[in-house]
Amino acid sequence: MNPRDSDDDRPAAAAADSAAPQQQHPHQPLEWRFAQVFGERAAGEDVQEVDIISAIEFDKSGDHLATGDRGGRVVLFERTDARDHANRSELERQDVPITRHPEFRYKTEFQSHEPEFDYLKSLEIEEKINKIKWCQLANNALFLLSTNDKTIKYWKVQEKKIKQVSVMTLDTSTVGNGATSRASTSTSVPPPNGGCSEKSDGLNGDLLFPPGGYPSLRLPVTTSQDVNLAARCRRVYAHAHDYHINSISNNSDGETFISADDLRINLWNLEINSQSFNIVDVKPTNMEDLTEVITCAEFHPTHCNTLAYSSSKGSIRLIDLRQSALCDNHSKIFEEHEAPGARSFFTEIIASISDVKFSRDGRYLLSRDYMTLKLWDLNMDSGPVSTFQVHEHLRPRLCDLYENDSIFDKFECCLSGDGRHVATGSYGNLFRVFGSTPGSTEVTTLEASRNPMRRQMANPNRPTRGTMTSMAHGVRRGGENLGVDANGNSLDFSTKLLHLAWHPTENSIACAAANSLYMYYA
Repeated sequence: MNPRDSDDDRPAAAAADSAAPQQQHPHQPLEWRFAQVFGERAAGEDVQEVDIISAIEFDKSGDHLATGDRGGRVVLFERTDARDHANRSELERQDVPITRHPEFRYKTEFQSHEPEFDYLKSLEIEEKINKIKWCQLANNALFLLSTNDKTIKYWKVQEKKIKQVSVMTLDTSTVGNGATSRASTSTSVPPPNGGCSEKSDGLNGDLLFPPGGYPSLRLPVTTSQDVNLAARCRRVYAHAHDYHINSISNNSDGETFISADDLRINLWNLEINSQSFNIVDVKPTNMEDLTEVITCAEFHPTHCNTLAYSSSKGSIRLIDLRQSALCDNHSKIFEEHEAPGARSFFTEIIASISDVKFSRDGRYLLSRDYMTLKLWDLNMDSGPVSTFQVHEHLRPRLCDLYENDSIFDKFECCLSGDGRHVATGSYGNLFRVFGSTPGSTEVTTLEASRNPMRRQMANPNRPTRGTMTSMAHGVRRGGENLGVDANGNSLDFSTKLLHLAWHPTENSIACAAANSLYMYYA
C-alpha cells in the first residue's frame, strides 16, 4: 500500500456482497467469504518494494488494525460497523443470523522509521517494519509499538481539533464611523511624575474612544473546523541490540514489554527508554560454539511473569521471570525429536520455528516451522497436541528451495479467539485454516484474492505414533499434496503469504499479499 497517494488514490475498501453468514455449528467447517481489500493492484501493475506489507496486528478489541511495510510506514484502519459489533454477542445468544461482515476503513498513516547507517559497524539499517504491537488505550488515544531491525518506537495517535478564528476582535470597516484616529503632530510637554495629560483620552493620545466605547469591538471566537489525526513518537528505545530484532511483545501488566534478537531478550519499561534488562542471553563465550539462535519471543497473555521463546532448533522454552534476574534455565521445554535415521542436511533448517503464538486463554501454544504447524498444551511437554501439515508436499523439492533461499522464508501463524481454528500462509498467496478441536478434520485452503479458491479437506486423521488418543500424543492433519494450487496451476514461490492475523473475537482474518491487504470472514 502506498500511503503517499492523494485522498482520491488512497486504498479504497471493496466490500463483498451482503449475503448473511449463517451461524456455524462448532463442528461444521467455516464457510469463508471475501470481505474487503485495501491497496489492490491492477493486473500487470508493478509492486514497489517499499509498499510490501511486512507486519499485521489487530488490537485487543478488534476495532483497529495496523499494518507496517518495508518503507517504514505504519497504516491504521478502524472498524466502521462498531455499532452493529456492540450487539453482535447479543445476537449470537439469540441465535440470530448476523447480517453484516466486519468492515474497516482507512484511518491514518505515519512514517515510523527512516533508513539509517551505523558508522561504527559500517552497516545500513533499513526502515522495514518487523513487528507492530498494540498497547493499552488511554484518553481516546491509540498507543502502539513498532520496530525495525534495531530501534523500537512508542507511538501515540490521537485526534487533534483544528481551530480557526471565526470572529475578529475589531471590525475595521466601522472604526472610522465611530471614532477618530489621529496621529499626534504637535509637541507636548510630558506630564510631571504621577500626573495625567488632560488632552489624552486614549492610551497614548493617538486613539480617542467615543462615549459608550466601540460597538464593533468584541472578543475573538474560535471554532473547530476539522479533526486531524496526529501521530507523535513518545519514546525511542535504541542501542540495546547488537543483532536484528525479530520480535516484540507486550506484557499483560501494561507496563513492560520484551524485545528479542538472535541471541538476547531484553525487558523494557514503557516509560523508561534509557535502560533495559537482559533476561535471556544465549550468546556463547566463543561464537564458534553457537548452535542455535532465538527466532521469536512472546509474553503469556495473562501471566505477567511467563514468556516463551523459540529457537532455530525447533524447541520452545517457557521461562518464569520470578526464578532469577537472568533466566538461563527454562521452566519447561517443548520439542519434538526427529525419528532415528530421518536426519538430513535440511533437518535443522526446516525445524527452525519462525513464529509462536499463545492462545487467548494462555493454555496452548501454536508454533510454525517451515513444514508444519504444531499446537502445544502448556501442561504437556512430551509432544504437540496436534501437528498440521502445511508444506509436506514440498519435501521432494527442498534442494530447489534451498538454492533459491525460499527454505528460509518465515511464515507467521495465528489462532482464532475461541481456539478452535489455526491458520498460516503458504506460497502462491495461499493460506490454510485448520480445525484444532479434538476429532476435527477441517482443512481449508484459500487464495488471497477477491475470489478465494477454497478447497474443503476432510481426510481422516493419522495418529503420530502408536494407537494413543489424539489428545494424548497429537494428530497430523492436512498432509495432502498441494504441489499445485486450487486451479491445478503449479505454485509460484515468488508469491508468498507470510503475514496474517486473526480477529480476537470473531472469525475474521486479515492477510497480506505483497502490497495488498485482504480480509475474509466466516
